[in-house]
Amino acid sequence: MALLAKSRATSSYPEIEETLLSGREIARRVKALAREISGDYKGRSPVLAGVLKGSFVFLADLIRNIKIPVELDFMSLSSYAGDSSTGMVKLSSDTKLDLRGRHVILVDDIVDTGFSLAWARKHLLTKEPASLEVCVLLDKPPRRKVFVPVRYTGFTIADRFVVGYGLDYNERFRELPYIGALTPESLQP
Repeated sequence: MALLAKSRATSSYPEIEETLLSGREIARRVKALAREISGDYKGRSPVLAGVLKGSFVFLADLIRNIKIPVELDFMSLSSYAGDSSTGMVKLSSDTKLDLRGRHVILVDDIVDTGFSLAWARKHLLTKEPASLEVCVLLDKPPRRKVFVPVRYTGFTIADRFVVGYGLDYNERFRELPYIGALTPESLQP
């Protein structure tokens, strides 16, 4: 699903250049993804493994709209310094559930370079799940360095640094109910 710029931000956040996705657009797409997952996993109880911290808002809304039993787990990774991917992935916290023989959906906020998601996917495969799919709210193909097979995608976006709806820049802006693009000037070198 292509994403076009929607409007100039008129909030109390001067760092937000424009709103790319409204809360309403996000809610509609999250419901559609939940319907698709519910249909694909009917009769099964998948584990949704969220990547913290960015996925928590998306994952919370997603599971509230899924109409089948699910279990929830988390892992915490880091690979960013400011606005740039370091290419080095660090696992801060691992999943706790036994994933052997389970259907697992790895949920993240965005696939950018692909380093983190590819690493997380490879890591989860060592736990011998019956199946492993990837679900992301945002896909940013122009930045891809590593291929990651993504089964469920909310929106495809251009190469802009985005925040809101759980996504951050140096731990700021997660609380925004929309997805906005930061001004180039607000990105500190």
